[in-house]
Amino acid sequence: MKFGVLVFPGSNCDHDTEYVIEALAKQPATFLWHASEDLQGCDAIVVPGGFAYGDYLRTGAIAKFAPVMQAVTKFAKAGGLVLGICNGFQILCEAGLLPGALMRNASQHYICKQTYLRTETTDSPFTRGLAKGQVLQMPIGHMEGNYFCDEATLVKLKAEDRIAFRYATQSGEVTKAANPNGSLENIAGILSEGRNVLGMMPHPDRSSEQLLGSADGLRLFASMIESLAAAQ
Repeated sequence: MKFGVLVFPGSNCDHDTEYVIEALAKQPATFLWHASEDLQGCDAIVVPGGFAYGDYLRTGAIAKFAPVMQAVTKFAKAGGLVLGICNGFQILCEAGLLPGALMRNASQHYICKQTYLRTETTDSPFTRGLAKGQVLQMPIGHMEGNYFCDEATLVKLKAEDRIAFRYATQSGEVTKAANPNGSLENIAGILSEGRNVLGMMPHPDRSSEQLLGSADGLRLFASMIESLAAAQ
């Protein structure tokens, strides 16, 4: 299974992500330049963290117009797997592949810390290898991670079991104190209607080997690989 990792001017987690896929998950990966519409036959796409185009205007506002994102949009609408991490989540929301928006953290400060996530659904290619309620440890590093959507969208996300992760305590309790950025109902990650697109603010790429404090992030990549293999 071949993974494509997008590269924008300002991306800074692209090499981290490529390393996890190739060195740890043992799958081929290639970098996909923002100015190209060629996805090079990739089976899955990762939109990595960073500051695409310097996050000018607002996060993801310019990146959504990149030629590569036009190709990614077509790929996703055809059922292709797309994972957006941090800035990638922001870009996917701006591009209309996921609902809602990422606003400034409630504290108005950049936050870089370890967090705990509770797995809310296993009904997706990204979480099929997890258990519902399973708690994962992953770091965050963002200024605009405060997820928001209107009431109708929130009702739909809940009804369709599309909230993938919520910020929680180490024991799995979803509390206000466990919410690092003010995100609506502690939401840390959501799925598209087709369940083939996941956006999340925490970094599975920065938590895929124990040397970094947690290897929980590798579980998401393993689930994607398992899902791709099952579809072949």
